[in-house]
Amino acid sequence: MVIKFKKLNENAHSPTLGSQFAAGADLYYCGESATINPGETYFAGTGIATEIPEGYVGLVYARSGLACKRGLAPANKVGVIDSDYRGEIKVALHNHSSDPQTIEPGERIAQMVVAPYLKCEYVESESLSETSRGEGGFGSTGRK
Repeated sequence: MVIKFKKLNENAHSPTLGSQFAAGADLYYCGESATINPGETYFAGTGIATEIPEGYVGLVYARSGLACKRGLAPANKVGVIDSDYRGEIKVALHNHSSDPQTIEPGERIAQMVVAPYLKCEYVESESLSETSRGEGGFGSTGRK
């Protein structure tokens, strides 16, 4: 599959795959050096826009090294880039650590996985089918 992208800034980096079988393409920060204080969220631009094919979605996930070593991960956990969005991809980086963290231009800040999705129609109903789980919520399947 080919994903078209457009550089919106001359300093933007192309998305890259870290290995032959990488599922996610690394996204790079395109901006001035920025410090994110503990508990703060910073909208980090990538300087690129994409053309995700219809029937697919771009899912923006944390990079494991950045999240585990420095506490920086997307504030919304998983960003969603719809196939009809043509604006700049931005990552809402949240600092979960207790120390200020600085991101630099050209630094890898997130990864994007392109995946198919099912388009659903939601229909209101007076009843739903019965299951053995029923209305059991959080933690209910682990109890005996």
